Amino acid sequence: MTITTLALLLLTPILVWRIYSRLKTQMARQRSIVSRHYTGVLVFAGMILVSLSEVFNRPYALGALAAGTALGVFWGVFALKRTVYEDTEGGYFFTPPMRLGIVMAMVLVARVLYLGVEIYASQQGNVPAPRFTDSPLTMLCVGLTAAYFAAYSVGLLLWRRRLRQAIEKA
Repeated sequence: MTITTLALLLLTPILVWRIYSRLKTQMARQRSIVSRHYTGVLVFAGMILVSLSEVFNRPYALGALAAGTALGVFWGVFALKRTVYEDTEGGYFFTPPMRLGIVMAMVLVARVLYLGVEIYASQQGNVPAPRFTDSPLTMLCVGLTAAYFAAYSVGLLLWRRRLRQAIEKA
């Protein structure tokens, strides 16, 4: 075992812990900012569309991406029902379901870390490094995570639109 391998084995749990603790702070009560919601829709829908363009001619990866996207939308709608919405004098706030959001994000983080280990291991031999879109499991994780956060952002935009329409009617 080389020193680089030992360093990776020791630093990976620290990296996972830091990502988890960062996500935990992000899944607390937040101010609703419409531009952030639009950015979420664009970025996460873009993740799905770019992945779709890469796997369009590979049926297993395409099916996994479609299944992950469908599951992500389902869980996004479920999370919107569990979200606490607040309309205060200080602005609009929402509190997402912490555990579900962390799980969705960590699914993709775990898969990216696994791919990093695969790439590192392939460098030791003469095996070509895998592409990000080669594995159907990776496409499932990308679809799940991206669709969850895209659906969640769309739901927040719809909530803000309903609030604006109620104010205009009053």
